[in-house]
Amino acid sequence: MEKEESSQQNNKIEENKKESEDNKTEETEKTEVESDSKELTPEDKIKDLEDKLVRAYAEIENQRRRFEKEKEDAFDYGGFSFAKEALNLVDNLERSKTSLENDEHLKNTDALKKTIEHLDIINKDMISILKKNNIEEIKSINQKLDPNFHQAMMEIEDEKKDSGTIVQEIQKGFMLKDRLLRPSLVAVSKKPLNKSEEQKKDQQNQQKNEKN
Repeated sequence: MEKEESSQQNNKIEENKKESEDNKTEETEKTEVESDSKELTPEDKIKDLEDKLVRAYAEIENQRRRFEKEKEDAFDYGGFSFAKEALNLVDNLERSKTSLENDEHLKNTDALKKTIEHLDIINKDMISILKKNNIEEIKSINQKLDPNFHQAMMEIEDEKKDSGTIVQEIQKGFMLKDRLLRPSLVAVSKKPLNKSEEQKKDQQNQQKNEKN
């Protein structure tokens, strides 16, 4: 009896194995059929290749444009740092001129006049060389303050000028083509305060000081 039961169990196990194997083969056959049905037609393959070619061409075109832009910038603005440093020579020339003009021992002397004339010639030559290399001075005096080109350092009371008009240039500003090398440092006009306004301002300053 025991032998019969064990043989029956073994038969059942083998039957289950066969069923599972049959199921697997059916599933693989189904997947193969599905994959065959999903296979691309020649027309679809051509469209897919065309799309890939279009994307690849667009990417190449974008890279070409970026390269051209970088090349143009390198040509036009490659000397940007050098040009900025060269402006120090113009500044030093202006400072030397101002220092000599304020020297009490040299005032009203022929030596000073000749020296200033030579410095002016050198300054004009330097400005001319800068212009030839597309470096231009920024207009400032009597212009309206423009934060894109000017930097206000102080205010000067002036009844004749509109508020915000540049009345003094502390340091010249320059452009390299359409790029700002450095802004002009300037003083701008403001309308004088009347006595009542001055008193109000003084009172406000006193109140601020008391609070502090």
